[in-house]
Amino acid sequence: MNKILAFPWLLFPLLVVVLLASRSADAQVAKETPLMTRALTDVPGREVLVETVVLAPGEVAAAHRHNADVFAYVLEGSIITQVEGGESQTVHAGGVFYESPTDLHLGSRNASTTEPATLLVFFVKKMGAPPTTRVP
Repeated sequence: MNKILAFPWLLFPLLVVVLLASRSADAQVAKETPLMTRALTDVPGREVLVETVVLAPGEVAAAHRHNADVFAYVLEGSIITQVEGGESQTVHAGGVFYESPTDLHLGSRNASTTEPATLLVFFVKKMGAPPTTRVP
């Protein structure tokens, strides 16, 4: 009888590891590379952060909010993006999109499973504030 009861307890740690691994795979974080941060001299307390964001083939960026007005230009590849209450849109290389600080960005994903997608992103934000807040 004790052997039968011990078996489920042995599976429990394995189940926890599998669940944590699947959660971390779902919550991938795109590679972000800051290029420049500059104070806006005509707008006290505001700055612009410019960075590249690379999504690997098939990568999905988790839901988040931006503490900024965001202007994104797709340098290469295609991105499928959606904000709460809006339709998903596919933005191809050469295209741009905007996200408001009030938007809940449900996520972006690389439309390709074989090629990376790269964005050039401009955040207009409060001085020193983080540009992005992840949403659980």
